[in-house]
Amino acid sequence: MSGEDRFVLCMLAPAVAILGVLVAYPVGLLVFDSFFKVDTITPHIREWVGLQNYVDALTSKRVMESALRTVQYSLFALFFEFTFGFCAALLFSALAGQSRWHRTIFALPLMVPPIVAGLLWRFLLVGNIGILNYGLVRLGLISDPEAIAWLSSEDIVIYSVSFADIWLTTSFVALVSYAGLTNIPKDLLEAARIDGANALKRFWHVTLPLMRPVIAVVVIVRGVDAAKTFDLIWIQTQGGPSHASEVFSMNIYQRMVRFGDLGEASASGTLFLIVMMLLAAVAYWKIWRPVHA
Repeated sequence: MSGEDRFVLCMLAPAVAILGVLVAYPVGLLVFDSFFKVDTITPHIREWVGLQNYVDALTSKRVMESALRTVQYSLFALFFEFTFGFCAALLFSALAGQSRWHRTIFALPLMVPPIVAGLLWRFLLVGNIGILNYGLVRLGLISDPEAIAWLSSEDIVIYSVSFADIWLTTSFVALVSYAGLTNIPKDLLEAARIDGANALKRFWHVTLPLMRPVIAVVVIVRGVDAAKTFDLIWIQTQGGPSHASEVFSMNIYQRMVRFGDLGEASASGTLFLIVMMLLAAVAYWKIWRPVHA
């Protein structure tokens, strides 16, 4: 081993040690606990149950319903975050240097803590005192402030609680997408324009293919982040009404903290981790890899 290799290893050692303590050990303990019946009151007492915790989690109706709501929440939030954010990035790119202040203002929601954002949107949407419904009444879109029960209707609450997430992180998508757009060689766009390609064809055949790695990053980061959302939903509804907004992360919390079932909560957490890793791998394989193949 050369001196340069030893130097690199010495520089990496602190980071590897920190990751081992803060990531590898908790994940290993999570997987380990998933094979035992463990009570949070007496965590030192463990009873081996093998795969029973996984069977219980996979056959639980409430777990499956929370998993389905997580998919609904994540897809809804990710779709609108990406749509609004990418369109904003295209606008910033068209404005070029004139968009400096626009980008700064657009990034302000990123500075708001999720708890504060959740409280803000709770006040906007709650019952007959929500500002949003009064605004819709003034616009003539609804006749009564109580016409739309954003946070108390079981049919729409899972989508309503995602408004805070969309508002909070659309700017992240916009800024990341804008950074990707600025790295596209102008010569390619100019050559396409000279060849007779209109704006739509230039976007579809030049801009979008070159943006695939950036889109992969956005989909993976925001998809995983949306799927594990807890605080934004909890502060608005605490999973209600009748568990209609209880997502998977909230179900894990309920099982561990409220019901004290650390073993099954660990099994659910392990399943969640596996699914997120698989989705990230698929996103990488389908979106990023073709560009670098």
